[in-house]
Amino acid sequence: MLRLGALLGVPVLLLSLGGAVQATGATSVRAAHDGGWYTAWAESQQDAAPSPLRNQSVRSLTHLSQGGDAVRIRIQNQFGTEPLEIARGAVALSDGTGPAVRGGTGHTLTFHGDRSVTVPVGGEAWSDPVGLGTEPEADLAVSLYVPGTARPGRHISAFRDNYLTPAGSGDHVRDTDGAAFTQTVGSTYLVSAVDVHNPRLRGTVVAYGSSVVDGTGSTNCGPGCTTSGNNQRWTDDLARRVTGELTAHQQFTLANAGIGGTTSSEECPSEPAGVVGLEAAPRLGRDVLALHGVTGVIFFYGTNDLADGCTSAQIIDSYRQVFTRLHGEGIKVYVVPSTPRPSYTDQMNRYRWDVGMYASNQGSCGGACDGVIDFDQVIKDPVHPNSINRVYDNGDGIHVNVAGQQAEADTISLPLLLASTRH
Repeated sequence: MLRLGALLGVPVLLLSLGGAVQATGATSVRAAHDGGWYTAWAESQQDAAPSPLRNQSVRSLTHLSQGGDAVRIRIQNQFGTEPLEIARGAVALSDGTGPAVRGGTGHTLTFHGDRSVTVPVGGEAWSDPVGLGTEPEADLAVSLYVPGTARPGRHISAFRDNYLTPAGSGDHVRDTDGAAFTQTVGSTYLVSAVDVHNPRLRGTVVAYGSSVVDGTGSTNCGPGCTTSGNNQRWTDDLARRVTGELTAHQQFTLANAGIGGTTSSEECPSEPAGVVGLEAAPRLGRDVLALHGVTGVIFFYGTNDLADGCTSAQIIDSYRQVFTRLHGEGIKVYVVPSTPRPSYTDQMNRYRWDVGMYASNQGSCGGACDGVIDFDQVIKDPVHPNSINRVYDNGDGIHVNVAGQQAEADTISLPLLLASTRH
């Protein structure tokens, strides 16, 4: 059994301040690979929550792609409007029934040895390692108590329920029955990544893109289905393939860094104001490079670029900028060409063809990327190739349903992704 004292420390510098801990500003470069830590779950922050937290507790459920003998938690205040004080935090295994957790699995979080931490606006903090054993597909409940008033940063679409206690209700982070967590939200507040410690793993592959990565459509499992939080995004399906089809010595984590509505290029004239600044290059540092053990990225951008008025030249230029930066960090890039939409004009489809030809050049973007994943071929309608196959269509002509998510995951070559990992 590995002793916690042997684990490496947190990857951001934490300074004592008045008996609490003060976190640093946001990381802008990829943290070094260290001691068997890999990011097994992520959801990128994208804006501030509509209402502030006021002396209340938050419980978020994070679905781990791999397990290990310890975990550590990333808390962000990227879009907060004031310093974020966390007076107490805890982790435990979910018992699978809403906000309740399994008794005997709870552990208090510390930050550089202190139970509390203050995260500045635009900043982040990673917890100290916690010796909690987890398995692949474990649901880890992260509970955080905000004693004052703060408007938290969030990831809008969790595709599962997360929980709050009422304003003014105080500290309930170590509650096991979950009864105090009476408010349900569809977003994820405060926590944006979970690492697992597992030296047997070979790397982390990050899916990076817009809503087609984030998971829109993944709760549409057919007529009469109302399931939420069913972990049926294509990245979840792919993680299950990794654990089910690869040997014990070939395992790696999957992390999802999708944000709905975003573009790759910063130059699209019709880009909505709410996602300006969340394009592929500006958020790459905090949402991909700051994660741990990253060896590969599945890059799935471009569908919104076309809809928001970008040309193929602008899209390809933005791809090259990101790919160059990732390669500079020793990370391999696998590109998904833009998928069809019936609402695209003829000119948009010509641009989409250009981007697809760029990606397919020598199967490696002419040497600028490391492989192509053909979701566009998998989900297109065989009779109307500029539309999604009706059996996969979520109903909006843009996103795929649960069957489509599985079809996308099934088409990915695991040996291709393994080529990015450490041997």
